[in-house]
Amino acid sequence: MRFGATILDATGLRLTAEEVALFRDTNPFGFILFARNIDTAEQIRGLCDDFRNAVGRNCLITIDQEGGRVQRLRPPLARQWLAPLDHVARAAATAPPSDVSGAVARAMYLRYRLIADELQGLGIDSNCAPMVDLAGKDTHPFLKNRCYGQDPITVAAIGRAVAQGLLDGGVLPVLKHLPGHGRATADSHHDLPHVGADRTSLDSTDFEVFRSLNDLPMGMTAHLVYDAIDPDPATLSAVMMRLIRQQIGFDGLIMTDDISMKALSGTPAALTRAALHAGCDVILHCNGTLAERSDTAAAAGEMTETAQIRADRALAARQTPDELDIAAAEEELSVLMGGLVYG
Repeated sequence: MRFGATILDATGLRLTAEEVALFRDTNPFGFILFARNIDTAEQIRGLCDDFRNAVGRNCLITIDQEGGRVQRLRPPLARQWLAPLDHVARAAATAPPSDVSGAVARAMYLRYRLIADELQGLGIDSNCAPMVDLAGKDTHPFLKNRCYGQDPITVAAIGRAVAQGLLDGGVLPVLKHLPGHGRATADSHHDLPHVGADRTSLDSTDFEVFRSLNDLPMGMTAHLVYDAIDPDPATLSAVMMRLIRQQIGFDGLIMTDDISMKALSGTPAALTRAALHAGCDVILHCNGTLAERSDTAAAAGEMTETAQIRADRALAARQTPDELDIAAAEEELSVLMGGLVYG
Protein backbone atom coordinates (compact mmCIF):
# COMPACT_ATOMS: atom_id res chain seq x y z
CA MET A 1 0.00 0.00 0.00
CA ARG A 2 1.35 3.42 -0.93
CA PHE A 3 1.56 6.19 1.64
CA GLY A 4 -0.97 8.97 1.66
CA ALA A 5 0.55 12.08 0.03
CA THR A 6 0.29 14.17 3.20
CA ILE A 7 2.16 15.22 6.31
CA LEU A 8 -0.38 16.20 8.96
CA ASP A 9 -0.46 17.42 12.56
CA ALA A 10 -2.38 16.94 15.79
CA THR A 11 -4.60 19.39 17.64
CA GLY A 12 -3.24 18.75 21.13
CA LEU A 13 -1.00 16.71 23.38
CA ARG A 14 -2.41 13.31 22.40
CA LEU A 15 -4.48 12.13 19.46
CA THR A 16 -8.25 12.23 19.68
CA ALA A 17 -10.28 9.23 18.59
CA GLU A 18 -11.33 11.17 15.49
CA GLU A 19 -7.71 11.91 14.58
CA VAL A 20 -6.74 8.26 15.05
CA ALA A 21 -9.54 7.23 12.69
CA LEU A 22 -8.53 9.82 10.07
CA PHE A 23 -4.87 8.82 10.15
CA ARG A 24 -5.69 5.10 10.10
CA ASP A 25 -7.92 5.55 7.06
CA THR A 26 -5.68 7.93 5.05
CA ASN A 27 -2.21 6.65 6.00
CA PRO A 28 -0.25 9.96 5.91
CA PHE A 29 3.41 9.71 4.95
CA GLY A 30 4.31 11.42 8.20
CA PHE A 31 3.47 13.98 10.87
CA ILE A 32 4.77 17.29 12.24
CA LEU A 33 4.85 18.64 15.78
CA PHE A 34 4.19 22.18 17.02
CA ALA A 35 4.44 23.93 20.39
CA ARG A 36 0.82 23.01 21.16
CA ASN A 37 1.83 19.35 20.96
CA ILE A 38 4.62 19.66 23.51
CA ASP A 39 4.48 19.37 27.29
CA THR A 40 6.69 16.72 28.89
CA ALA A 41 9.16 14.21 27.49
CA GLU A 42 6.84 11.33 28.39
CA GLN A 43 3.90 13.05 26.70
CA ILE A 44 5.88 13.72 23.49
CA ARG A 45 7.02 10.13 23.28
CA GLY A 46 3.41 9.06 23.84
CA LEU A 47 2.16 11.30 21.04
CA CYS A 48 4.81 9.95 18.67
CA ASP A 49 3.65 6.46 19.59
CA ASP A 50 0.06 7.53 18.88
CA PHE A 51 1.03 8.67 15.38
CA ARG A 52 2.92 5.47 14.59
CA ASN A 53 0.26 3.21 16.05
CA ALA A 54 -2.43 4.99 14.01
CA VAL A 55 -0.70 4.21 10.70
CA GLY A 56 0.80 0.91 11.84
CA ARG A 57 4.41 1.64 10.88
CA ASN A 58 7.54 3.56 11.84
CA CYS A 59 6.44 6.71 10.03
CA LEU A 60 8.44 9.90 9.82
CA ILE A 61 7.79 12.52 12.52
CA THR A 62 9.30 15.93 11.90
CA ILE A 63 9.56 19.28 13.66
CA ASP A 64 10.97 22.78 13.17
CA GLN A 65 13.96 22.82 15.51
CA GLU A 66 16.25 25.39 13.92
CA GLY A 67 17.15 27.27 17.11
CA GLY A 68 16.49 30.88 18.03
CA ARG A 69 12.91 31.94 17.36
CA VAL A 70 12.08 28.78 15.48
CA GLN A 71 12.45 25.91 17.89
CA ARG A 72 9.44 24.04 19.17
CA LEU A 73 11.38 22.31 21.95
CA ARG A 74 12.76 24.58 24.67
CA PRO A 75 14.28 24.09 28.12
CA PRO A 76 14.01 21.82 30.01
CA LEU A 77 13.25 19.53 27.04
CA ALA A 78 16.05 20.92 24.87
CA ARG A 79 18.83 23.47 24.91
CA GLN A 80 17.95 27.09 24.15
CA TRP A 81 19.98 27.65 21.00
CA LEU A 82 21.13 30.94 19.52
CA ALA A 83 19.51 31.99 16.27
CA PRO A 84 21.44 30.29 13.43
CA LEU A 85 22.86 33.51 11.98
CA ASP A 86 24.04 34.57 15.45
CA HIS A 87 25.60 31.14 16.00
CA VAL A 88 27.49 31.40 12.70
CA ALA A 89 28.66 34.94 13.46
CA ARG A 90 29.89 33.97 16.92
CA ALA A 91 31.77 30.94 15.62
CA ALA A 92 33.33 33.03 12.85
CA ALA A 93 34.45 35.70 15.31
CA THR A 94 36.10 33.10 17.53
CA ALA A 95 37.70 31.04 14.73
CA PRO A 96 41.38 31.24 13.82
CA PRO A 97 41.82 33.41 10.68
CA SER A 98 43.39 30.49 8.86
CA ASP A 99 40.27 28.29 9.09
CA VAL A 100 37.14 30.34 9.62
CA SER A 101 35.01 28.25 7.24
CA GLY A 102 36.08 24.96 8.79
CA ALA A 103 35.49 26.17 12.34
CA VAL A 104 32.05 27.52 11.51
CA ALA A 105 31.02 24.32 9.74
CA ARG A 106 32.24 22.25 12.70
CA ALA A 107 30.35 24.45 15.15
CA MET A 108 27.15 24.04 13.15
CA TYR A 109 27.73 20.30 12.78
CA LEU A 110 28.02 19.91 16.55
CA ARG A 111 24.98 22.11 17.16
CA TYR A 112 22.79 19.94 14.96
CA ARG A 113 24.31 16.69 16.14
CA LEU A 114 23.25 17.69 19.65
CA ILE A 115 19.84 18.75 18.36
CA ALA A 116 19.49 15.32 16.72
CA ASP A 117 20.22 13.72 20.08
CA GLU A 118 17.52 15.85 21.69
CA LEU A 119 15.00 14.84 19.03
CA GLN A 120 15.85 11.15 19.00
CA GLY A 121 15.35 10.95 22.74
CA LEU A 122 11.74 12.03 22.26
CA GLY A 123 10.86 9.78 19.32
CA ILE A 124 11.27 12.48 16.64
CA ASP A 125 13.28 11.37 13.60
CA SER A 126 13.25 14.35 11.24
CA ASN A 127 14.02 18.07 11.41
CA CYS A 128 13.03 20.81 8.95
CA ALA A 129 16.63 21.94 8.45
CA PRO A 130 19.05 22.89 6.95
CA MET A 131 17.55 26.21 5.89
CA VAL A 132 19.94 27.49 3.23
CA ASP A 133 18.07 30.56 2.02
CA LEU A 134 20.61 33.33 1.44
CA ALA A 135 20.40 36.35 3.74
CA GLY A 136 20.46 39.75 2.08
CA LYS A 137 20.07 43.35 3.15
CA ASP A 138 16.34 43.25 2.36
CA THR A 139 15.52 39.76 3.65
CA HIS A 140 12.37 39.93 5.76
CA PRO A 141 12.99 39.75 9.54
CA PHE A 142 10.86 36.62 9.86
CA LEU A 143 13.59 34.79 7.95
CA LYS A 144 16.84 36.71 8.23
CA ASN A 145 18.39 35.46 11.48
CA ARG A 146 17.33 31.92 10.58
CA CYS A 147 19.78 32.06 7.65
CA TYR A 148 23.43 30.98 7.72
CA GLY A 149 24.95 33.80 5.67
CA GLN A 150 25.04 35.65 2.35
CA ASP A 151 27.63 33.79 0.28
CA PRO A 152 26.41 30.71 -1.65
CA ILE A 153 29.61 28.69 -1.15
CA THR A 154 29.74 29.41 2.58
CA VAL A 155 26.05 28.70 3.11
CA ALA A 156 26.22 25.46 1.13
CA ALA A 157 29.13 24.24 3.28
CA ILE A 158 27.26 25.08 6.46
CA GLY A 159 24.10 23.44 5.12
CA ARG A 160 26.09 20.28 4.41
CA ALA A 161 27.42 20.29 7.98
CA VAL A 162 23.92 20.77 9.40
CA ALA A 163 22.51 17.93 7.32
CA GLN A 164 25.36 15.60 8.28
CA GLY A 165 24.96 16.40 11.97
CA LEU A 166 21.30 15.44 11.77
CA LEU A 167 21.94 12.30 9.71
CA ASP A 168 24.70 11.11 12.06
CA GLY A 169 22.21 11.48 14.90
CA GLY A 170 19.55 9.39 13.18
CA VAL A 171 17.42 12.37 12.14
CA LEU A 172 16.32 12.95 8.55
CA PRO A 173 17.03 16.51 7.33
CA VAL A 174 14.55 18.51 5.25
CA LEU A 175 16.27 21.05 2.98
CA LYS A 176 14.39 24.35 2.74
CA HIS A 177 13.02 26.47 1.14
CA LEU A 178 13.41 25.27 -2.46
CA PRO A 179 14.55 27.02 -4.60
CA GLY A 180 15.41 29.94 -2.29
CA HIS A 181 13.43 32.23 0.03
CA GLY A 182 16.10 34.74 1.04
CA ARG A 183 15.12 37.51 -1.38
CA ALA A 184 11.60 37.67 0.03
CA THR A 185 10.72 41.03 1.56
CA ALA A 186 7.34 39.81 2.85
CA ASP A 187 6.46 37.12 5.39
CA SER A 188 4.86 34.21 3.54
CA HIS A 189 2.91 33.29 6.68
CA HIS A 190 0.83 36.39 5.94
CA ASP A 191 1.49 37.57 2.36
CA LEU A 192 2.72 36.23 -0.98
CA PRO A 193 6.29 37.49 -1.57
CA HIS A 194 7.46 38.38 -5.07
CA VAL A 195 11.09 38.19 -6.15
CA GLY A 196 12.12 40.42 -9.04
CA ALA A 197 15.66 39.14 -9.60
CA ASP A 198 16.56 37.90 -13.06
CA ARG A 199 17.18 34.24 -13.81
CA THR A 200 20.94 34.65 -14.28
CA SER A 201 21.34 36.21 -10.85
CA LEU A 202 19.19 33.56 -9.21
CA ASP A 203 21.11 30.73 -10.90
CA SER A 204 24.44 31.91 -9.54
CA THR A 205 23.23 32.64 -6.00
CA ASP A 206 19.98 31.35 -4.48
CA PHE A 207 19.57 28.36 -6.80
CA GLU A 208 23.27 27.46 -6.64
CA VAL A 209 23.11 26.74 -2.91
CA PHE A 210 20.37 24.18 -3.45
CA ARG A 211 22.22 22.72 -6.43
CA SER A 212 25.15 22.03 -4.09
CA LEU A 213 22.85 20.08 -1.76
CA ASN A 214 20.67 18.36 -4.34
CA ASP A 215 21.52 14.90 -3.03
CA LEU A 216 19.72 15.35 0.30
CA PRO A 217 16.76 13.03 0.85
CA MET A 218 13.97 15.58 1.43
CA GLY A 219 13.20 19.19 0.61
CA MET A 220 10.50 21.78 1.26
CA THR A 221 9.14 24.33 -1.19
CA ALA A 222 8.99 28.12 -0.90
CA HIS A 223 5.69 29.99 -1.13
CA LEU A 224 6.85 32.90 -3.28
CA VAL A 225 6.71 34.08 -6.87
CA TYR A 226 9.80 34.45 -9.06
CA ASP A 227 8.47 37.10 -11.41
CA ALA A 228 11.17 36.57 -14.05
CA ILE A 229 10.30 32.87 -14.35
CA ASP A 230 6.61 32.19 -13.64
CA PRO A 231 3.61 34.10 -12.22
CA ASP A 232 2.53 31.26 -9.91
CA PRO A 233 3.96 30.61 -6.43
CA ALA A 234 6.76 28.05 -6.60
CA THR A 235 4.75 25.51 -4.60
CA LEU A 236 1.99 25.61 -7.23
CA SER A 237 4.17 26.16 -10.30
CA ALA A 238 4.96 23.34 -12.71
CA VAL A 239 7.61 25.61 -14.25
CA MET A 240 9.37 26.07 -10.91
CA MET A 241 9.07 22.40 -10.01
CA ARG A 242 10.71 21.44 -13.31
CA LEU A 243 13.46 23.94 -12.55
CA ILE A 244 14.00 22.35 -9.13
CA ARG A 245 14.13 18.86 -10.62
CA GLN A 246 16.05 19.55 -13.83
CA GLN A 247 18.21 22.64 -13.35
CA ILE A 248 18.86 22.35 -9.63
CA GLY A 249 18.86 18.57 -9.93
CA PHE A 250 17.01 17.79 -6.71
CA ASP A 251 15.51 14.29 -6.87
CA GLY A 252 14.61 13.83 -3.21
CA LEU A 253 11.10 13.80 -1.81
CA ILE A 254 9.61 17.30 -2.06
CA MET A 255 7.06 18.39 0.51
CA THR A 256 5.23 21.68 0.33
CA ASP A 257 5.62 24.31 2.97
CA ASP A 258 2.42 24.51 5.03
CA ILE A 259 -0.44 25.08 2.58
CA SER A 260 -2.45 26.87 5.29
CA MET A 261 -0.04 29.84 5.16
CA LYS A 262 -1.66 33.05 3.91
CA ALA A 263 0.76 33.32 0.96
CA LEU A 264 -1.48 30.84 -0.86
CA SER A 265 -5.12 31.43 -1.73
CA GLY A 266 -7.71 28.68 -1.98
CA THR A 267 -9.23 25.83 -0.07
CA PRO A 268 -6.92 23.15 1.33
CA ALA A 269 -8.29 20.64 -1.16
CA ALA A 270 -7.79 22.94 -4.13
CA LEU A 271 -4.27 23.88 -3.04
CA THR A 272 -3.45 20.21 -2.50
CA ARG A 273 -4.49 19.28 -6.00
CA ALA A 274 -2.63 22.26 -7.49
CA ALA A 275 0.62 21.50 -5.64
CA LEU A 276 0.55 17.82 -6.59
CA HIS A 277 -0.27 18.70 -10.20
CA ALA A 278 2.70 21.09 -10.24
CA GLY A 279 5.03 18.27 -9.18
CA CYS A 280 5.23 18.26 -5.38
CA ASP A 281 5.33 14.77 -3.85
CA VAL A 282 3.62 15.34 -0.51
CA ILE A 283 1.43 18.04 1.05
CA LEU A 284 2.20 19.61 4.42
CA HIS A 285 -1.00 20.84 6.02
CA CYS A 286 -0.88 22.30 9.53
CA ASN A 287 -3.08 24.28 11.90
CA GLY A 288 -6.36 23.24 10.30
CA THR A 289 -9.57 21.76 11.59
CA LEU A 290 -10.22 18.05 11.46
CA ALA A 291 -12.49 18.63 8.46
CA GLU A 292 -9.75 20.56 6.64
CA ARG A 293 -7.22 17.82 7.32
CA SER A 294 -9.72 15.26 6.09
CA ASP A 295 -10.36 17.27 2.91
CA THR A 296 -6.61 17.61 2.32
CA ALA A 297 -6.04 13.88 2.76
CA ALA A 298 -8.92 13.04 0.41
CA ALA A 299 -7.65 15.46 -2.25
CA ALA A 300 -4.08 14.18 -1.92
CA GLY A 301 -4.91 10.48 -2.09
CA GLU A 302 -1.99 8.08 -2.32
CA MET A 303 1.47 9.04 -3.50
CA THR A 304 2.33 8.55 -7.12
CA GLU A 305 4.64 5.68 -7.94
CA THR A 306 7.55 8.11 -8.38
CA ALA A 307 6.79 9.89 -5.10
CA GLN A 308 6.59 6.55 -3.30
CA ILE A 309 10.04 5.61 -4.61
CA ARG A 310 11.40 8.91 -3.32
CA ALA A 311 9.62 8.42 0.00
CA ASP A 312 11.05 4.92 0.44
CA ARG A 313 14.51 6.23 -0.44
CA ALA A 314 14.19 9.05 2.10
CA LEU A 315 13.09 6.71 4.88
CA ALA A 316 15.98 4.38 4.04
CA ALA A 317 18.35 7.30 4.72
CA ARG A 318 17.38 7.19 8.39
CA GLN A 319 20.19 5.51 10.24
CA THR A 320 21.03 4.33 13.71
CA PRO A 321 22.63 7.26 15.56
CA ASP A 322 26.39 7.05 15.84
CA GLU A 323 28.03 7.16 19.24
CA LEU A 324 28.02 10.62 20.79
CA ASP A 325 29.99 11.73 23.83
CA ILE A 326 27.69 14.58 24.81
CA ALA A 327 30.06 16.16 27.32
CA ALA A 328 32.91 16.13 24.80
CA ALA A 329 30.68 17.55 22.04
CA GLU A 330 29.47 20.33 24.30
CA GLU A 331 33.00 21.15 25.39
CA GLU A 332 34.28 21.29 21.81
CA LEU A 333 31.35 23.46 20.79
CA SER A 334 31.98 25.80 23.70
CA VAL A 335 35.59 26.25 22.60
CA LEU A 336 34.54 26.93 19.02
CA MET A 337 31.98 29.48 20.24
CA GLY A 338 34.21 31.25 22.74
CA GLY A 339 31.99 30.02 25.55
CA LEU A 340 28.74 31.57 24.20
CA VAL A 341 26.80 28.57 22.93
CA TYR A 342 23.21 29.01 24.05
CA GLY A 343 20.68 31.81 23.79
